[in-house]
Amino acid sequence: MHAVKCPTDELALTNCAVVSERGLQAGQHVTVKANPDHTRFVFTVRSHNTVVPGTIAFSLSQRKWARISVGQDVEVANYNFDMSTQCIGTMTIKIDFVQKGSTGTSPCDSDKMATMFVQQFVNQAFSVTQQLVFSFCHKKFDLVIKGIEAMDPSILRGEPASGKKQKIDIGLMVENSQVIFERAESSSLTLVGKAKTMEARQTIINPDWNFEKMGIGGLDKEFSGIFRRAFASRVFPPDIVEQMGCKHVKGILLFGPPGCGKTLMARQIGTMLNAREPKIVNGPEILNKYVGESEANIRKLFAEAEDEQRRLGANSGLHIIIFDELDAICKKRGTDASGTGVHDAVVNQLLSKIDGVEQLNNILVIGMTNRPDLIDDALMRPGRLEVKMEIALPDEKGRVQILNIHTSKMRGYGLLAADVDINELAAETKNYSGAELEGLVRAAQSTAMNRHIKATSTVEVDMERAEKLQVSRDDIMASLNNDIKPAFGTNQEDYASYIMNGIIHWADRVSDVLDDGELLVQQTKNSDRTPLVSVLLEGPPHCGKTALAAKIAEHSKFPFIKFCTPDKMIGYPEMCKCQEIKKVFDDAYKSQLSCVVVDDIECLLDYVPIGPRFSNLVLQALLVLLKKAPPKGHKLLIIGTTSRKDVLREMKMLDVFSTTIHIPNINTVEQLVDALELLGSFTEKERARIAHQIKGKTVWIGIKKLIMLIERSLQMDQEHRVSKFLTLLGDEGALSEGDQILI
Repeated sequence: MHAVKCPTDELALTNCAVVSERGLQAGQHVTVKANPDHTRFVFTVRSHNTVVPGTIAFSLSQRKWARISVGQDVEVANYNFDMSTQCIGTMTIKIDFVQKGSTGTSPCDSDKMATMFVQQFVNQAFSVTQQLVFSFCHKKFDLVIKGIEAMDPSILRGEPASGKKQKIDIGLMVENSQVIFERAESSSLTLVGKAKTMEARQTIINPDWNFEKMGIGGLDKEFSGIFRRAFASRVFPPDIVEQMGCKHVKGILLFGPPGCGKTLMARQIGTMLNAREPKIVNGPEILNKYVGESEANIRKLFAEAEDEQRRLGANSGLHIIIFDELDAICKKRGTDASGTGVHDAVVNQLLSKIDGVEQLNNILVIGMTNRPDLIDDALMRPGRLEVKMEIALPDEKGRVQILNIHTSKMRGYGLLAADVDINELAAETKNYSGAELEGLVRAAQSTAMNRHIKATSTVEVDMERAEKLQVSRDDIMASLNNDIKPAFGTNQEDYASYIMNGIIHWADRVSDVLDDGELLVQQTKNSDRTPLVSVLLEGPPHCGKTALAAKIAEHSKFPFIKFCTPDKMIGYPEMCKCQEIKKVFDDAYKSQLSCVVVDDIECLLDYVPIGPRFSNLVLQALLVLLKKAPPKGHKLLIIGTTSRKDVLREMKMLDVFSTTIHIPNINTVEQLVDALELLGSFTEKERARIAHQIKGKTVWIGIKKLIMLIERSLQMDQEHRVSKFLTLLGDEGALSEGDQILI
């Protein structure tokens, strides 16, 4: 027969070869062979009155598949199907738009498409690799038969299915055949429904990734949270995601103290993912001095994702963009003091790209900052940076992981001494960040290496001893005590200066105060109902309030102890003072157990009795912070000291403290003599003389002032120092008014 073009477009969509009405019968199956060495291709024929007898018409897709040219003579023969083995059970079809540049504005229902396909092509022959055009919902699709499985013969015989599946090259479509559509690679077509293949989903998470190999420790919980929120919907079967109407998370904000692993996570996230390499940018790199360039830099970051979404639609891959130091470019709008409005424009541009009018669905933006309070609120809402994950200070288990990471190489080469116990070191490094633990190991290595350097006119290494180099426990402990201190830990120098003379138990009242303080410490540790405990130590000047507060704080052994004192804020304006006080409390909230000593509150408030005058701004800040409960899972003990209880009562500040403890002065001769004995500065004979001279008098003096008078008296020779002490005692008004001391 002579090959010709298909006479109409409607006939081209029937998947049949078209013959004359006086030729082959409609519905007959034939084999067509263009050349003697070519394969035979099976077609189903139908008739049309416009086709000349002796010719057979093929559509363009049919001619491409069977390699037939218009005007060519082809060999045509009858073909009969074996109904027991060649009925189509399941047929897989690769589908794409006929026009490759087409983009699907809406997804296609594969279930409806499959039903229509079977109805249209029932009793027709199909072969693997066959090409055809299919019209559905006013759209034309290019189809390629990818695979055919024969129907189970047991079903044809009316018996239960045997479960046997046999692949065939040629089959006949019957009414109960099943059709499965598979989207062609790089196609922008989106299929929904069950009559489509479960696309091979490459897992986003690399199966070979390992925390310790990547140098990340103590963040297991945080990583689990990130994967649950950001990646679960992307690795889950898309059918179920579609049925749930689930939308992917587009943004994550990681925040926390410096040195806890936020940037490290950014550097290593590419290793964890099988997706394309993430784009990592530092916030300040976005800013440009030229007008509009900063916004253009934002657009460039999203350009690739926009282009891919435009071409492939919902089938686009995941684009990850990581912003380090996000607070540098996304400050709250309206707070830019420069007047240029650059920061506001950058925030606006970023908002429009993540979740604007033409929103992107193929992106994941990860922002990192240690100042989440500076970030614009619009960026934090759901649909943008909706997952907020705190990367906090590592707990003891996390510190063990981090220390194992930083000592693994030394351990592998035998350079870590046997006396180094990682668990002991983790217990000793409370509130150390990951960066500080790394610095601690580096400092210990330096200490160990320094032992093997010859201190001569030239710096040389003692090679004989260097070969036996090992980092010992003493090296690590020396670095722990001298070199690396935690930024959110306890500075022993703070409270050591307040209790350098120790606590003088001149009366039972001193022991009672320390016992009450210990109860408050235990309440803070053990009570879940009172995560915030505050106590005010009040008493006359120089009575030892600060020393007692420091002693209570020291005995608490809390990992975070901070002193908020006026001497650290000399010359600060009110706003800066409020910010500094707030920073102390913000740092305290980062630790699970914290103690803050607010010393000399009336001085912090700039109170003076002349006027009187005080800073209302600082007062309001303290009132808020002293009542503010720490975050869930964190506990805070606040110890305040004041010499002006009456002033704090007028300011309504006494009400914000859980309890108030009075610290008295020394007010009896017996207490004074006991204090002198405990201090040990005077001999027993001298103390007896002092007691005799002040017998019957009323004493009123603080322990701190007493120590000062004693030390001044001791500068005299031994014969006159008692007399000098008694004189100073009288001059300071330590005795009741009108009494005189006879010397």
